Amino acid sequence: MTEGSIERISLPEPRYEFGGDDYVFVELDEAMSFDANFQAMAITQQIEARDLPGIVEICPANASYMLHVDPDEIDPRELVEELQSIAAETDLTEYEWDTRIVDFPVLYEDPWTHETLMRFRENHQDPDATDLEYSARINGFDGVEEFVAAHAGAPHMVTMVGFVPGLPWCFQMVPRDRQIEVPKYVQPRTDTPSRAVGFGGAFTAVYPVQGAGGYQLYGRTPLEVLDVEQELPDFRESMVFPEPGDILKFRRIDREEYDAIREEIEAGTYEYRTSEVAFSPEAFFEDPAGYNERLTEALYA
Repeated sequence: MTEGSIERISLPEPRYEFGGDDYVFVELDEAMSFDANFQAMAITQQIEARDLPGIVEICPANASYMLHVDPDEIDPRELVEELQSIAAETDLTEYEWDTRIVDFPVLYEDPWTHETLMRFRENHQDPDATDLEYSARINGFDGVEEFVAAHAGAPHMVTMVGFVPGLPWCFQMVPRDRQIEVPKYVQPRTDTPSRAVGFGGAFTAVYPVQGAGGYQLYGRTPLEVLDVEQELPDFRESMVFPEPGDILKFRRIDREEYDAIREEIEAGTYEYRTSEVAFSPEAFFEDPAGYNERLTEALYA
């Protein structure tokens, strides 16, 4: 290992389970790690590429994946044998995939999430602090500014999409000792603004629509992650924008830029800033800081 690299971990033997005749669930590890998530993405990408008969839907997750199958076309037990073969052939040291890095502006400490979190202080671990103040303190930062700089300082990978349609779970691409960790609220809120940027456990999430939630609230993005009507240019192929494997570069903005982007979004003219990249797990493990810098340069060049 070189200085600043990420230590690889050995994954246990995968656990294969059936959900009736229609689902196959594969757990790669009980804990989230880059190794488990990258393995899940590599395997599910290869399943898609092989176009296996009887596969209705492929759902990669943080440390597992699930397949919806048509048992009239494929026996789930035979499918497990195929999955075991794919897993045995998958070597992350030689694997890479095409993805995109996305500029993701965030208005931290925005008025909407601030008003919401203040309404629900009795649900929180620390009723006397804001969510950002609490998160900064328990993670050892000197204050909110330093904490926000850390949250926006390195890219986040979308490790899965779910819970509600369009919600991306994002894991920051830093070594474990630099991972931010924050508990969810003691009791969930009954309200969260749409497009709120929240944090729970070790994951950043973007709430697609207004609704209940328990993640700490840090800010609000002007960007949509869900466009049911598919009116925006970047949603022509899917009503959900983020995909597993996408890399989001959160960027702190002010209210003026937030309002300007929202005007374009509401006019249906805004186009997301993205860059196509080939992601190499091995190169990332070897030098995460340098690799993140090169990804960011590709986005803003």
